[in-house]
Amino acid sequence: MKNNTINKKEIEKFSKIAEEWWNPEGKFKPLHKFNPIRISYIKENIIETFKLENKKNPLKNIKILDVGCGGGLLSEPMCRLGATVTGIDASDKNINVAKIHSQKDNLKINYFCSSPEKFKVDDKFDVILNMEIVEHVEDVNLFLSSCNKLLKKNGIMFVATLNKTLKSYVFAIIGAEYILRWLPIGTHEWEKFLKPEDLISIQKKNNLKLDKLNGMNFNFLKDKWSVGDDKSVNYIAKFIKN
Repeated sequence: MKNNTINKKEIEKFSKIAEEWWNPEGKFKPLHKFNPIRISYIKENIIETFKLENKKNPLKNIKILDVGCGGGLLSEPMCRLGATVTGIDASDKNINVAKIHSQKDNLKINYFCSSPEKFKVDDKFDVILNMEIVEHVEDVNLFLSSCNKLLKKNGIMFVATLNKTLKSYVFAIIGAEYILRWLPIGTHEWEKFLKPEDLISIQKKNNLKLDKLNGMNFNFLKDKWSVGDDKSVNYIAKFIKN
């Protein structure tokens, strides 16, 4: 039984391009385009679940853990929305980039270089974000059960990842990496993609009940992402802890 979810090869891959995180025209350009739709989906679902009514700081008093936070592309907007945010990433370089960027903008975010199985807290979190990370870890079962231990009862866990379909291979690997060059070649390994039913069954063992499952769809003509029904490439799942 593995006791570690860190995939060294993946960490090295992202550490090499860590300086690019905040460059909207750089190696993480697709993520910058993708970010607004992720932010609104997470925000709306947190407000709906916890019945929040603060218009000025909609996520006030909500404790969020952003797992595999990278340079902080999602941690920062969550903080701006009023949440208390902690970001963890197994790459030291990513954490350093995230720390420097948040300090520049005077944002109070707690960043730690850690993986979920090694991360110890006294207070559990209301929300855990696993966005575009499960396809990069060494042991998905251990990774998700470790995250679950950090989540409060009735808390929310969001998981966004890539479906394991022929279409996802064509679009996310051949299209995005080799033809359009949106992402560095080798960013994704199709074998690590996860079918929604497999994700749901892993989460069931962790006492996490599926609340919502949506597709994240890219419109080439509009050059824009939206939430939809097509889960054949990118999808996002929202789980509630029993």
